[in-house]
Amino acid sequence: IGKMHKTDIREHGSGNAGTTNALRTFGKKAGAMTLLGDCLKCVLAIVAVRLIFRNSAADVMPLLAIYAAAGCVLGHNFPINLGFRVGFLIAFDWRLFVLCAIVFFVIFFLTHYVSLCSLSCYMVALIALIVRGEHGAYGMDRSHTLEMYGVMVFLTCLAFWRHRANIVRLAHGEENKVLVGKSKKG
Repeated sequence: IGKMHKTDIREHGSGNAGTTNALRTFGKKAGAMTLLGDCLKCVLAIVAVRLIFRNSAADVMPLLAIYAAAGCVLGHNFPINLGFRVGFLIAFDWRLFVLCAIVFFVIFFLTHYVSLCSLSCYMVALIALIVRGEHGAYGMDRSHTLEMYGVMVFLTCLAFWRHRANIVRLAHGEENKVLVGKSKKG
């Protein structure tokens, strides 16, 4: 998206190549395109894992899918090339995605803090994954289910660590709000 605008987005706004900075720097259309691209990358990774391992590892497919998602999230947070996260929930368990989308938009419309929305979604996804897993939704044995929880705990902790500056700004009332493609302080 930055190349379409002949701009390295990492030199503008927050310096992040993600959706929020694309939205703030280039507007709504660029933000939506960035989000769609990030989602599709992770969806494709999980679909590929499901196609490759559907016959040989069907009994641990949720675990393999969450590892594919973890790879995408790590690639997003520590890019060789850039993007992912929301696609993980879409492809992994659409119910978690719907729940997180509701939480995201409710918090967004109440606060306009994207970082708070993202962190809330990670917590909700972790809790919902564990609740669904404990009710047998993923159909795996106990050890693989616990391993899946561990991967999700790691991803949640990573999200909080990556957002530590946002958390400090939120605590001090200095975090930037996002209002229809515009940035507003406090």
